[in-house]
Amino acid sequence: PRGRGRPAGTGRLKLDVVIPAYNRAELLEKAVTSLLAAPVPPELTRRILIVDNNSTDATPAVAARLAAAAPETVVSLTEREQGRSAALNAGIRASNAELVGFIDDDETVAPTWLSAVAAVMQDPDIGFLGGPVLGDWQIEPPDWLPSTYPAVIGVVNPGEAPRDFGPDFPGILTGGNSVIRRDVLERVGLYSTALGRTAVGLRSGEDHDMYARLLRAGIRGRYVPELEVRHWIPAERLTKRYYRAWCYGHALSRGQWLRGNREPVPYLAGIPRYSVGIALRSLAALLLRAPLGKMTARERLERELELWNLAGLVKGRYFG
Repeated sequence: PRGRGRPAGTGRLKLDVVIPAYNRAELLEKAVTSLLAAPVPPELTRRILIVDNNSTDATPAVAARLAAAAPETVVSLTEREQGRSAALNAGIRASNAELVGFIDDDETVAPTWLSAVAAVMQDPDIGFLGGPVLGDWQIEPPDWLPSTYPAVIGVVNPGEAPRDFGPDFPGILTGGNSVIRRDVLERVGLYSTALGRTAVGLRSGEDHDMYARLLRAGIRGRYVPELEVRHWIPAERLTKRYYRAWCYGHALSRGQWLRGNREPVPYLAGIPRYSVGIALRSLAALLLRAPLGKMTARERLERELELWNLAGLVKGRYFG
């Protein structure tokens, strides 16, 4: 499988980094500042595309100010269709670079971010690139914080060793820290606007859908630890209520995705059988062990989240 890029060593790579922005003006400025501060290697040029998605705070003014201060480097755009996927797609359409990068407006990049892009994407066989998303915690994480569902708070760290993406990779390509070749996006398509976060609810799934399409197309991707970002985790996300809502919303999106896609696993009534089994075992543990005090607060929440996951899958798969 090939990334279908330019032959190695044929000139400077051009990168556009898309930042979808919605009501996080202060964090957006930090995200852009981190990209401007990251050293640009001589074999790369970079531009930053801010896509305001109907923000009601100071985001439009901040984006305009940043673009005015660096007009050749920062571009301020607007996307009226609400939703993260729509904002990402607007940035892709506005880009004219051979590489399109993505970070979220509540993230900052490590100083090695641009160097990692330049080093790895010189290889024309690499079609997409991803890296770890580490936590930037507003408060100390609570003791009950589950070890499962790390995507709830946007922390994804597959390790310190570079490796290829694929069926054995422990996770997916996260849209908040990725680079994809333009010709690859032209081949697999844009982000699904039927999935992903909007102004209402905690739905997701657009990253999973894109990753699945990349793998189905046989595109080779590379995970590189140096492509590191830090994700802001506010205190309001560190609640059990938020975890329940996120898991249910994510499962709704996944259930909807299952209507037109199929995982290579056994199914039970249209739902992956492993999801049903995990939920049933979790229910049994909650009924038999929890009343006896044999489960910690973390274990109880982890088990409960599997029930919310199954409920969302069924609702998304059959009822929309």
